[in-house]
Amino acid sequence: MKQSNKNKKKFAKKLLHKYRLVVLNEDTFEERLSFKLTKLNVFVAVTLSAIILIAGTTFLIAFTGLREYIPGYSSAALKKQATELAFKTDSLQTALVLNNQYYASIRKVLNGDLEPGNLNKDSLPKTITSDPLMLDLSPSKADSLLRDEVAQEDKYNVLESAGSAMNFALFPPVKGPISANYKLKSKHFAVDVVVAKNAPVKAVADGRVIFAEWSAGTGYVMIVEHDFGLISVYKHNSSLTKEQGDFVRAGEVIATAGSTGELTTGPHLHFELWKEGNPVNPTDYIDFD
Repeated sequence: MKQSNKNKKKFAKKLLHKYRLVVLNEDTFEERLSFKLTKLNVFVAVTLSAIILIAGTTFLIAFTGLREYIPGYSSAALKKQATELAFKTDSLQTALVLNNQYYASIRKVLNGDLEPGNLNKDSLPKTITSDPLMLDLSPSKADSLLRDEVAQEDKYNVLESAGSAMNFALFPPVKGPISANYKLKSKHFAVDVVVAKNAPVKAVADGRVIFAEWSAGTGYVMIVEHDFGLISVYKHNSSLTKEQGDFVRAGEVIATAGSTGELTTGPHLHFELWKEGNPVNPTDYIDFD
């Protein structure tokens, strides 16, 4: 027991024994600096320096951009890019699902299982998020009465959405007797109006000329696109006064009647009227007499 106490005192004495650290000029041996040190002071200074060094290194790694140069740490730009790619991947997956549904609908149309009018990519997101079985699509009494009223008003109107307030009327392109009527079964989607040679042919409504060329079968042909999906066609003209891209007004002269082309029997105007890609009978909307 006494020996142990002596060893402890001896160890403590060594730790507290003072030493002097002197810095001398090598040439003159002049003393520049001197420090009084003990082993305990040196141990404490070294320990504190190590702790400060470790803490500083940790701070640099955790809170500065230097951590990007340490293997195993990812940069902020890389994380941002990964996040953007994740969002893009999710969007592409959604688009892929919509396209697959759209192509499946096309296959049903080709097989005769679905009407072409039901194909609409814009409606696909709504069909995904909503359950059609939960919707009540039965029309109300007021809605049914309104539908009947609109149907009666538009029964004899070439423009389905046109009403009396729109004040939209078609100008007769020429005046004269009709030699060949509109016949859907024989695919004669026009009326042939007999006129004098070089009689003026007028536009039925305001519009833009989308075709003004010569064809072997029908001679000089003029096609004008109007509002509301309406297209008027003028064939067998002797000359054209407008070019493709020109804007014309209702009643403005766009051609002169004639008998050009192989499919003609004399001076007349072959006039067609199309609504949203479907032929309609011009005599239902224009008085040629």
